[in-house]
Amino acid sequence: MVVGDAAMAERVVSELRAACATPAARLNEVATAMEEEMRAGLREEGGSKIKMIISYVDNLPTGNEEGFFYALDLGGTNFRVLRVQLAGKEKRVAKRESKEVSIPPHLMSGNAAELFSFIASALAKVVADEGHNNVFDDKQRELGFTFSFPVRQSSIASGTLIKWTKAFSIDDAVGEDVVAELQTAMKKQDVDMRVAALINDTVGTLAAGRYNDEDVVIGVILGTGSNAAYVEEASAIPKLEGESPKSGNMVINTEWGNFDSACLPVTEYDHALDEESLNPGEQIFEKLISGLYLGDIVRRVLLKIASQTTLFGNVSHTKLKTRFILRTPDVSAMRHDETPDLSVVAEKLAENLKIRDTSLETRKMVVEICDIVTKRSARLAAAGIVGILRKIGRGVAGDERRSVVAVDGGLFEHYAAFRECLESTLVELLGEEAARSVAVKLTKDGSGLGAALIAAAQTQYQH
Repeated sequence: MVVGDAAMAERVVSELRAACATPAARLNEVATAMEEEMRAGLREEGGSKIKMIISYVDNLPTGNEEGFFYALDLGGTNFRVLRVQLAGKEKRVAKRESKEVSIPPHLMSGNAAELFSFIASALAKVVADEGHNNVFDDKQRELGFTFSFPVRQSSIASGTLIKWTKAFSIDDAVGEDVVAELQTAMKKQDVDMRVAALINDTVGTLAAGRYNDEDVVIGVILGTGSNAAYVEEASAIPKLEGESPKSGNMVINTEWGNFDSACLPVTEYDHALDEESLNPGEQIFEKLISGLYLGDIVRRVLLKIASQTTLFGNVSHTKLKTRFILRTPDVSAMRHDETPDLSVVAEKLAENLKIRDTSLETRKMVVEICDIVTKRSARLAAAGIVGILRKIGRGVAGDERRSVVAVDGGLFEHYAAFRECLESTLVELLGEEAARSVAVKLTKDGSGLGAALIAAAQTQYQH
């Protein structure tokens, strides 16, 4: 490493370290700002950067549910159909069957009737596989529908599509009720099934968590994207119209990815990533914390070093200018590299970025960059969780109640350094005494199992 190069690179890293700094005082500001935005979003529609969507789920599963329930999980180029058999407190999920179906590309930009007809035919096949059980002789099947696109809900089982995202563009579905479309398609296929609930994956994570642990109050997704849902008192939601739910509670889908505040540690790399993104100025919190973006933030830092030094050779011979070429699993693998010569880092740099012949010192610097970006992400996610806990009066000294946060997503599940940092930051922000009553639990398949469980909790047939 040439001395001038080393000093230049160290300056870039130390500037990154300073710009990404998340001391406890700053994180407390983030938590306070999150709580204030939540209150503003509950007061009135459009009152906040975060939507605070009323989910109309007022009953979460208790573990006592019994019977067969279906789920449909539609959020990308594949959809899943699940059938679960619930067997009460003792046996819980007695049986779970799942079928994944890929959607032909032409249906993703065709018309709504064709898409929902294709989905209904897949549901019909799964129903046909039920075999001879007489459970449904005198009652309708019930389905939880996870629909991971922006919808405007007016009840638990209706929602109009605001816009498509990802690879979908079916114009005649926009502004229509997606539940009504599915019900019509199922009727045409002679599938006797009622959509009991329309949910998103975050609400499903909260439900799946609650089913296994009655103290779960928050569900968080920390994967490719990020979001949080939590249980709010209906009396604390001024914008909730109509009569208050019998349970006195309401699940709120925060859509916290769109949170933004002057106290967030945003760097030049984040600004550039945002400007080049499909949704500039939106989802700022998500762009700082979620798995889709961490790898690209690291790439941008490496590109700056490469453009100012010779540490990575000639930039034009590398892939450092290719957006999203470095993914979060690569960052995780490099951050966790414990080989004496950091051979995993060397391998990832060569494999993904076509950077070869780096020195051990340079590889150590790459690990540090991964660590800085990961820590900022995990600590900000922890601050967001603390904001929600404070909003519902939990995790404070003197509160004896146990409060559990159900978390799903690959970033939390597979990236140990991220998970450990998030957990230790919660203790730091809550204080050791209060933190003893707060737990974080990996909760998988909110979009599938969670949807079936919400259908069970909302069943029209009381147990």
